[in-house]
Amino acid sequence: MMRTMTAVKQHLTAATFIVLGLMTYGCGDTATVNPVVELASLAVDPGTLQPAFSGGTTQYTVDLSNNITSVTITALPAVSGDTITINGQSTTNSVIPLGAAGTTTPVSIVVSETGTNSRTYTVLLVRAGLTGNNSLQGLAVSPGTLDSPFAANDLDYRVDVTNNVGSVTVTPTLSDPAATMTVNGQATTSGQARTVTLNPAGQPTNIPIVVTAQNGNPKTYFVTVSRGVSSNNNLQSLAVSPGALSSPFSANRTSYTVNVVSTVENVTVTPRLRDTTATMTVNGQATTSGQAQTIPLNPAGSNTFANIIVTAQNNTQKTYIVNIARAALGGNNNLSGLTVSPGSLNPVFSSGTQNYTVNVGSSVDGVTVTPSRQDPNATITINGTAATSGQGRSITLNGAGSNTTINIGVTAPNGSQKNYAVNVSRAALGGNNNLSGLTISPGTLAPTFSAGEENYTANVTSGVSSVTVTPTRQDPNATITVNGTPATSGQGRSVTLNGAGANTLITIVVTAPNGTQKPYTVNVERAALGGNNNLQNLTVSPGALSPTFNANRTNYTVDVGSGVTSVTVTPTRQDPNSTLTVNGQPATSGQASPITLNGAGSNTLINIMVTAPNGSQRTYTVTVDRAALGGNNDLQNLTVSPGNLSPAFRSNRTGYSVSVDGNVDSLTVTATPQDAGATLTINGQGISSGQPRAMPLGPPGSSTEIDVTVIAPNGNQKSYQIDANRAEPAAPPAAPASAPDLISADDSCLLKFGLPAETGTNDDCDPATISTSSRDDNSTKVTTPRFAIPQPGPGLTPNLYVDGNKVPSTFNPGNSTIQPTTPLSGNNDGIQHSITSTVINTATTLESPQSEALTVTISAGQSGV
Repeated sequence: MMRTMTAVKQHLTAATFIVLGLMTYGCGDTATVNPVVELASLAVDPGTLQPAFSGGTTQYTVDLSNNITSVTITALPAVSGDTITINGQSTTNSVIPLGAAGTTTPVSIVVSETGTNSRTYTVLLVRAGLTGNNSLQGLAVSPGTLDSPFAANDLDYRVDVTNNVGSVTVTPTLSDPAATMTVNGQATTSGQARTVTLNPAGQPTNIPIVVTAQNGNPKTYFVTVSRGVSSNNNLQSLAVSPGALSSPFSANRTSYTVNVVSTVENVTVTPRLRDTTATMTVNGQATTSGQAQTIPLNPAGSNTFANIIVTAQNNTQKTYIVNIARAALGGNNNLSGLTVSPGSLNPVFSSGTQNYTVNVGSSVDGVTVTPSRQDPNATITINGTAATSGQGRSITLNGAGSNTTINIGVTAPNGSQKNYAVNVSRAALGGNNNLSGLTISPGTLAPTFSAGEENYTANVTSGVSSVTVTPTRQDPNATITVNGTPATSGQGRSVTLNGAGANTLITIVVTAPNGTQKPYTVNVERAALGGNNNLQNLTVSPGALSPTFNANRTNYTVDVGSGVTSVTVTPTRQDPNSTLTVNGQPATSGQASPITLNGAGSNTLINIMVTAPNGSQRTYTVTVDRAALGGNNDLQNLTVSPGNLSPAFRSNRTGYSVSVDGNVDSLTVTATPQDAGATLTINGQGISSGQPRAMPLGPPGSSTEIDVTVIAPNGNQKSYQIDANRAEPAAPPAAPASAPDLISADDSCLLKFGLPAETGTNDDCDPATISTSSRDDNSTKVTTPRFAIPQPGPGLTPNLYVDGNKVPSTFNPGNSTIQPTTPLSGNNDGIQHSITSTVINTATTLESPQSEALTVTISAGQSGV
């Protein structure tokens, strides 16, 4: 091996000293001495060697943060010609991928002299571990206030808001910025306000905030927002069309008047609620807030009323009344407006002025006349043909240089007429053959466009195969051609260019209305092909390139989670005329290409090749490292319906119970794993994350076990158990203690004593014809008599039965009497009825057996005795 002269001289001098020394001490043997084999320099980027580099020191350590995934090691020999290997590869510069956070990666650097000595240097790359901080630093809810000051280890909070609050914003702040979190299942950035829609008034809304530390450990905070019940029965706004309210709308003003013309046969009323939980009707029809209701009007000259009743959530009501006054017929034959387009009336329109003139250009061969009547019941004609008020009528004009007269007749509802006349003067033809504008895209004209300048040039890149030329004429009656083909003024015309490096001539000819012409030319110079085979940008999703993308760097790595089965690669070229392939397949610049990854724990190589317009190529390489499968088998959330888990759900708590009424025969269970790659079973049946599953329950009075099993991606399992306790069925209340009793006040006759026996009938209960003590015989001519019943207990409501059938009734709790609302049948001889009562438990809706019966006689037309 050849070495530098300096090194050779150094070695010879050392050998000479050794030989002389041996000769001095009587030893005549000769010796061979090898030069020192070592590194001249050793560097790690990023990172710092500990201790500092010295050629004689062979052991080093480099401490790195956990976000560093690879480093570059550069080693140079002390003697030119010695070889270097880094981890067995012959190189002086190598990118070393690091192991997982918290691990150490050893690197071996060997410097060798050919056929003789070598020296090995060892560098230990120590990557810091992930932290386990899964706490919040702060938590705020708006509107509202947490029921206790926030503390990182207090996980449950309550916030009370008014009934009109439909949503709140939750703003959590991480203690460790490297942790991640979700609010209500949605990924959220630290300090970001997340809007959560609340359940209806009267119902609580549970909001979970899950914080996951760098090492994967989760912690869940809960905020329960309680929303009150509304008493708001106001309108937010009220509109009538056509027409306008007599007074500006105010929620506290309930009466309005609207005036409409005689021809209006109906109006629409559009009320809008201030509180969307309220309900309303318009003239008895249920109406949605902001919904227009059509109200048919009474005849011209009369009024129509619209009643809007608003019912608040607490059932209080407010009524708004709109009085719609429809005008009577009139006799107005005036116009309220008259326009001609194109053109302007001279003089300016006035309903009392009947004659006008309008001047238009020579190219205008027709105008639109639009008359509007003052009286909506008047009629209009234009040149003798019926016309609609406010609607344009097209009129063809006489030739250029001549006049056209337009007559507009107005007939009032009472038959009186008025005529308006418009004389349209059309100008003669002109001779303007100039352009007012000329543009080319892509590209820029040189010199800048001027109507008098006829010749231009424009330079474009080699990748431009066509341009768009847009000429605009000064005279709207002139015509234009582009390369001999008619073109529209102001409209772009595409022109195909000759090949890269060649010129293309574009000719624009303008012909004036009188036939004179002017040619404009544009010489487009297309550049030759280029050799740029660089990428402008390169991204991989999900994941991030390491190191950061640089057009001159061609090798990258990307780390993704175990659950990622594919990525998209999006390359963007610098030269728009270069081409791309991703793993040999053609790709579009700026467009994502999907790449299926190898199994969890393995690598996938992605090659992106850029071919410049002149054929030169460059390949960029991305190595995607897919992590091994994870072992998270915790639930993020677990809920049941109906009922609530006891105790409250926590991911590390596996045993729960829930109590339901005896009439509930199934329980809906909803489970969500923390790891999206985990799978779920409920009682052995597979189910999707967050999907409700109805589980049948045992008979009333029994307990049913429900097992929710979470299987982590690596197969580890955890089971959560729910004991669902179904209550015994509710029993109906006992029958009333006694039969109903006809009250004395509803007996038809007064109590009399000592009178002779009745000798005939008397409808007026004459004492002379009434028998003794006639009041207690349960006979009456009152067809809706009242009956005394035992006072119902708390939570019980009485019902009345007649002849075994429940009948509508009213109950007076003050004196515990019940009365039918439908008359009982009777006749002159009296009809007997069996009267019983029951009670209903308002909580369970269960009804008691019927009481003992009372027989009552209804005598219509008799005294009732």
